[in-house]
Amino acid sequence: MTHACPDPEDAAPADRFGSPAELADALGRTGYLADEGLATAAYLAIRMGRPLFLEGDAGVGKTALAQALAEVTGAFFVRMQCYEGLEASQALYDWDFPRQMLHLRAAEAAGVHDAEELERGLYDRRFLLARPLLTAIEQAPSVLLIDEIDRADDEFEAFLLEVLADNAVTVPELGRIVASVPPLVVLTSNRTREVHDALKRRCLYHWVEHPSYEREVAILRTRLPHVTAKLAEDVARATAKLRSLDLVKPPGVAEAMDWATALHVLGARELDPDRAAATLGTVLKYREDADRLKSMTFTAMFGT
Repeated sequence: MTHACPDPEDAAPADRFGSPAELADALGRTGYLADEGLATAAYLAIRMGRPLFLEGDAGVGKTALAQALAEVTGAFFVRMQCYEGLEASQALYDWDFPRQMLHLRAAEAAGVHDAEELERGLYDRRFLLARPLLTAIEQAPSVLLIDEIDRADDEFEAFLLEVLADNAVTVPELGRIVASVPPLVVLTSNRTREVHDALKRRCLYHWVEHPSYEREVAILRTRLPHVTAKLAEDVARATAKLRSLDLVKPPGVAEAMDWATALHVLGARELDPDRAAATLGTVLKYREDADRLKSMTFTAMFGT
């Protein structure tokens, strides 16, 4: 038995954008400034109906792109955070056992004692708890973010590959549930381990770089309009310097935004060495990195 999800009022977003530039403009209106390479990769994923696999350092905007794509396409956003030990049942569906037991007791109290009839009543769709994968299949159109797939186990990768290939889920008690419009899937990886080639071959691939100085200034000015232009420029320049060092965790755009916000809260209109030292915890998250910066001359690093 196969269940197709109801046809949505809006068609899939494949024809909504005529070019990567149009998609980039739409993303920009949400506050996400994609460069040409990333906008092209996202555009092709939409038009070709292929998952988009994004790798790059933490904080470069991989997760935020999926959220922005959901916004510009008007799709339902579903996020699945991966972690070690993640199992298929946690990503797919589960049965609401407490509600099933209440239903069973109510049926028995009403005089229903036929075992088959009771069992059929237990495995009704209303008692099925949809986890991220099933939710993305049922809520069409949708953008499914599979975040940090590199943290999941090999077995989960193999299971995920099958689900993405079919855009369908089989619930033994209910049958096969097929997406009326396949979800736009975005997978991210911080490259803590290599993801199998079989999964990568299923996807379009893009390595997300740290933004250029000019783009980072534009991001800070767009996302943090209350921050002065001088402070945005100083933070972008200092963050770029930090990335050039051999740090355990180079700062991403997210850290640059936190840093600029913290400095603004402290009343800064530009970055100076004293405030840089006082707010270092917003941009560096490892003691070894902070200790290394403390051993250097802050004026040389952050003086403007």
